[in-house]
Amino acid sequence: MDAQIIIEKYQKAIIQIATQGGTGTGFYIKEFDLIITNDHVVADNAEVTIAGKAFDKTLSRVWYTDRKHDLAFLQAPAGIELADVSLGRYETMKDGDAVVAIGHPYGLNYTATQGVISKVDRIRDGLKFIQIDAAINPGNSGGPLVNMGGEVIGVNSFIIRGGDNLGFALPVNYLREALQLYLPNKGQSSTRCYSCSHLVTQANIDTKKYCPSCGTEVKLPEIPAKEVEAVGTAKTIESILKELGKDVKLAREGVNTWSVKEGSAKIKITYNAENFFIAGDAYLCQLPADATKIKPLYQFLLEENFRTNGLVLSCVKQNLILSRIIYDLDMTVENGAAAFRNLFQKADYYDDYLKNEFSCTDRLEE
Repeated sequence: MDAQIIIEKYQKAIIQIATQGGTGTGFYIKEFDLIITNDHVVADNAEVTIAGKAFDKTLSRVWYTDRKHDLAFLQAPAGIELADVSLGRYETMKDGDAVVAIGHPYGLNYTATQGVISKVDRIRDGLKFIQIDAAINPGNSGGPLVNMGGEVIGVNSFIIRGGDNLGFALPVNYLREALQLYLPNKGQSSTRCYSCSHLVTQANIDTKKYCPSCGTEVKLPEIPAKEVEAVGTAKTIESILKELGKDVKLAREGVNTWSVKEGSAKIKITYNAENFFIAGDAYLCQLPADATKIKPLYQFLLEENFRTNGLVLSCVKQNLILSRIIYDLDMTVENGAAAFRNLFQKADYYDDYLKNEFSCTDRLEE
């Protein structure tokens, strides 16, 4: 199968996952109606944010974790038709076979890299891993490694930093084993004991914290009675978002990063802890296709920047952006809410106005 066909086939099966601690990749397997990812991607969270080509950002329950094999299973969004991809056979893989790794490295959506299997059975920590030379980076974790038949033959798990394209994927046979172990308990909070591989559930966990088979301390993926709150400036930002009626859980996109929608505009909020400022960037529409509209558009942007209080309209490549910067020491929940409310309202207004008055085009989104 051609690599391009494989990439197109997988686009609606690839899932972007975000927590307060970072982002990663997952993929949907229709046979089991589950999203597969790495345990280190969900990072002790029983609920994460997911998004895909076929659906908007939503929350997903983590049902199964497996520290030893670095696997986690998530609930798939209901009522959404996702791509049907299948699991392959690890046993048929050979050194030198061509593979495609798909994921979201550094937040760059739906990135695919092609390479070969350098060693099909590299042993690390008592497990076999598929060593590949296809470039994988932070954010690729949890994504599928696909053979040229379009089948998943591994889960991209880690890299050796400083190495030249030294990537490792957990073979699909370990994934099959974990799925078969979990399926009789589907829909229940479960974890696989790191020491003895026994499946621990709410029904058999010993005194709520120990494996009933070997006594190792384990942790089920359970939603806490009280949500763990952010701290410092991040807490202030999330309090502001709550004040403005936004769902904070859905807004989170990793460490010190949030995104929300207001009308047709998308607003990204980032906290730069090194330089002590919060930036709100509202991505509006794009430059018009009609070149005669661009000069009067630029003139309008410059004139508006004299009239807007604390807001700046700019053009970055093709994108028109409305921005606001606030220093963390100056920001309270009250004045921050007022500033971002103004940004959100003006973003929605300018997005519509620029399209109507200057024939600006809708922004391309991945």
